[in-house]
Amino acid sequence: MSAGVLRSALPLGVAMVALYTLLISSADAITKLFAHGYAAPQLFALSGLMVAGLAYGANRRGGTRRGMRTHCPRVMALRVAATVAGSVAFYYAFRLLPFAEVFLFIALIPLVTALLSGPVLGEAVRPQAWAALGLGAVGVMCLFPAGLSDIGLGHLVALAAVLLGCVSMMASRYIGLRDDNILAQVFYPNLGLGLVMAAALPFVWQPMGLGDLALAMLYAGVLFGARWVLVAAFRMMPAYVVTPLMNLQFVWMVLLGAVAFGEMPALTVYIGAAIIMVAGGWLIWDQSLPQRRAAQASAVPAE
Repeated sequence: MSAGVLRSALPLGVAMVALYTLLISSADAITKLFAHGYAAPQLFALSGLMVAGLAYGANRRGGTRRGMRTHCPRVMALRVAATVAGSVAFYYAFRLLPFAEVFLFIALIPLVTALLSGPVLGEAVRPQAWAALGLGAVGVMCLFPAGLSDIGLGHLVALAAVLLGCVSMMASRYIGLRDDNILAQVFYPNLGLGLVMAAALPFVWQPMGLGDLALAMLYAGVLFGARWVLVAAFRMMPAYVVTPLMNLQFVWMVLLGAVAFGEMPALTVYIGAAIIMVAGGWLIWDQSLPQRRAAQASAVPAE
């Protein structure tokens, strides 16, 4: 992408990333609302099947109907399993932890994924990745100013969710390098989530009012919309521009936490979030250097 095209797309691209962070934070807020009154299957059985249906419908409306075939069925199965388990873990992390604190764990996922890309995908891992992950760990430790004795069940559940999220992202990266059927990566994890949760639903079912049912349907629509907006943003701007902007999610989570749940994060949460944002931004900046140097070299006219 040339510098001129990037400048012209920048305002709309930034607006789309801001919209994505608002949508995904709103979906997380709905998750937290549900977590206080229902077991995970009551949200994910409906929303998973709805998102899978929307992905299938989008595929049918496309110019080329490729179906939902994938060249990596085993890795896709791993992604489905990690997505199902990770979704449940984050669901209960939202029940057990203040809203904004969960962001610190969510923000660790790209750092850990970058580090795992070496042994799993054979990609070069620069020393900066280790340093960024170490800095991110310092950010999370800001949640425990009195020491490790402050670690509770919610933090352990959130950490498990991070590890499962990394497995899902690594599987997605592996599949993406070998198969460009993006909708399949939306369809199968959500179909698996919906079917597994539907199987568990009879054991945990509680009667739902029309308002809660509508909220679950809204969650599915917001989640699908967020993912579509993010794909559009990545088409307009390079990843090294989009990814740091996604830290706007912390701002929305603080605001939604205050308005919807009456939560006011402690100063240490802000400090930890700032440290993790710096770590993520540093990693993205370092990874983007070769791309930007190549773009600058190609833009220099030959003499």
